[in-house]
Formats: sequence, structure tokens, C-alpha cells
Amino acid sequence: MSRIGKKPIEIPEGVKIEIKDNKLTVTGLKGSLEMIIVYEIKVEIKDNLVYTSRKQNTKRAAAMWGTTSRLISNMIKGVSEGFEKTLELNGVGFRMEIKGKKLDMALGFSHPVKVNVPDGLEVKIDKNNLIVSGIDKQAVGQFAAEIRALKPVEPYKGKGFKYSDEVVRRKEGKKAVASE
Repeated sequence: MSRIGKKPIEIPEGVKIEIKDNKLTVTGLKGSLEMIIVYEIKVEIKDNLVYTSRKQNTKRAAAMWGTTSRLISNMIKGVSEGFEKTLELNGVGFRMEIKGKKLDMALGFSHPVKVNVPDGLEVKIDKNNLIVSGIDKQAVGQFAAEIRALKPVEPYKGKGFKYSDEVVRRKEGKKAVASE
């Protein structure tokens, strides 16, 4: 049994949820998100709470019960508060700037790296920090991961992109050995 699926999800003030056929729409101050509910899961709204339950007793229904509940919870949080990921860029000569809807970066390659910012996401630069924010948790995390994959942090000098809360284990470099 899913412990996450059993818990009802509270709907905060200013958030409106509609279920039409098998489509769930969550609307809030920051925007609107939609999701197709899988046929094995039943979603009900009662007294400002969202309840999820299984229609069938199958393995897929058991797997999707908690997942659907958490997706709905993330949609509610996204339209009311939003999500944010912060990436740090470390390294001499590494820089980044925003030009319209493009992110222009110098990452130590022979060419500048240009990345389009997806619709629905907002990107800000604060010194050497890149802040990706939006209402869709999956889109924010995916874009942050794609940016990090361009130049992941290396363990010797710590150069490259890392998440602000990520801990990088540093390695010791080669030691010079005196010859006899």
C-alpha cells in the first residue's frame, strides 16, 4: 500500500483544481498546469482536499498511485509557489550571459555555447550563479540538468557547473616524486 497515495493533498487558497474526463487542470497565481490521469487511478476533490485511490488492484496501479499523488502535489506547489534550481559556475575564464531567450556561455571550449531557454522557464544570473525557475518541477529540473551536463564539475580543481547544494569530493592531484 502506498503511504504517499493514502494521504490527502491540501489545496491552498488561490489554487483551483478541475477534473474533466481524465484531465486534471491546476490553476494558481503563477499559471496553469495540466496532467492526464492514468486510467487505474481515481482522483476526487472533497472539502478542499484531493484524494487519490486505485480503481484496480494491479501492479501498475500500485506503482502509479503514489506517483500520481506526488505529481498533483507538485503541480499545486508549482502554481502557488514555483520551483527553483541554482547552479554555480566555477573556473577561470568561464562566464555566462543572457541574450533574449538564449543563454550564451564561455565554458573553456573553442566555441561559445548557446542554449535556448524553454518556454515557461525563467533564467537569471547573479555573479557566478545561474538560477532556473518555473512552475513545472520536471521542466526546471530537466533544464538545470542539461545545463550542468555541458560542463560538469571536475574533482581536481572544482571547475564547471554544480548545483548550489551539491557537495563535490575533491581529489588530490599527482605528486612529484624525487628521482634518485
